[in-house]
Amino acid sequence: MTEPGLRVDPLTGTLVIVTPWRQDRPNLPGGCPFCPGGLEAPEPYDLLWFTNRWPGLTDDRHEVVVHSPDHHASFATLGEHGTAPVVELWSDRTAALGARDDVGYVFVFENRGRAIGATIEHPHSQILGFGAIPPIPRAELAAADCALCRTRDARLVVGRSGGWLAMVPWAPSWPYEMVLFPLDHVADLPGAGEQSRSELASLLVASLRRMEQTLGAGEPYMLWFHQRPADGAPWPTAHLHAHLAPVLRGPGIIRHLAAAELGAGVFFDPVDPLAAADQLRRAGGAQD
Repeated sequence: MTEPGLRVDPLTGTLVIVTPWRQDRPNLPGGCPFCPGGLEAPEPYDLLWFTNRWPGLTDDRHEVVVHSPDHHASFATLGEHGTAPVVELWSDRTAALGARDDVGYVFVFENRGRAIGATIEHPHSQILGFGAIPPIPRAELAAADCALCRTRDARLVVGRSGGWLAMVPWAPSWPYEMVLFPLDHVADLPGAGEQSRSELASLLVASLRRMEQTLGAGEPYMLWFHQRPADGAPWPTAHLHAHLAPVLRGPGIIRHLAAAELGAGVFFDPVDPLAAADQLRRAGGAQD
């Protein structure tokens, strides 16, 4: 990667992008800038995107997507009908950013809740247009074949919507983490097609509702997508998928990353993945 401000830790090879201008961004601002009439949304809207005022990447390669004018909305309350347009916008922006010569990988993500460090509670996600493929997606793409196509342990399946599946990983980094992916080997959001993206929206809503029923309403979480790079290479093992990771390890109990994980690079999951999958399945009830 060759990003402005990029540094490499000489001890570990870890990549760090230094962005001192982000230190001055407002922390929990008093007036919401995403509500209609606010700083970033002066006019009425249903769905909104704009360039991040405090970007992690330069040259307009860091965008914000506001999911709803309702300050208290969430994907769980928006339902499939309100979530599907957000997924469509993620796809549109993936295509637009991916068409740029200075973008090699489009990364869609959401940080939901103060517990994960979100400074604005209004429902929103973000999109980064990296100049090159980041290390974790690159590690996935380096595999000899597609793990999502060959590893489908029925005991770990949580839910399904059309051609999409939600599973707890066999070796999750986060308790109650889920991976959402299409059964067909689809490479990216634009290539999935509108029907498949609608099924993703439905599965995302159902999965978040399961998570809330298991860990509590308003459960803070992280959501991120891995998809085919935008560098024009074929990348035959690229299989579109989303990671949905709650920040709690139990109702009201925050799961912190601490010295062992950060210092040794080994995650410790206190919840057995099979037990987590069973709890999440039962939480869904008749949703599927």
